[in-house]
Amino acid sequence: MSRTPDALAEIRKLYYATSKATVARDLDRAIDLLKGLPSDDEREKAAVYMDGLAQMRSEWGVKSAAAPARAAKTPSAPKRATAARPAARGSRPATRPR
Repeated sequence: MSRTPDALAEIRKLYYATSKATVARDLDRAIDLLKGLPSDDEREKAAVYMDGLAQMRSEWGVKSAAAPARAAKTPSAPKRATAARPAARGSRPATRPR
């Protein structure tokens, strides 16, 4: 694991050096560094950069590595309107004949 000042410095460096081509990789690396920070106080200091990286990824429309697995699912077909069901055997009709 990285020492805290080094991890914060690297997260900051990733934030300032990221580009559309590298943002997904940079964010993944920053997350790994964030997980190694020992205290909430240090994670709060890194949160500004993490948020910025996430916003850049979102604005640039870059998908994370896990996104293709989720996107591979085909959307379900729209539900069709169903006609009235026929009465079950042995049941009485809804109206009585006259």
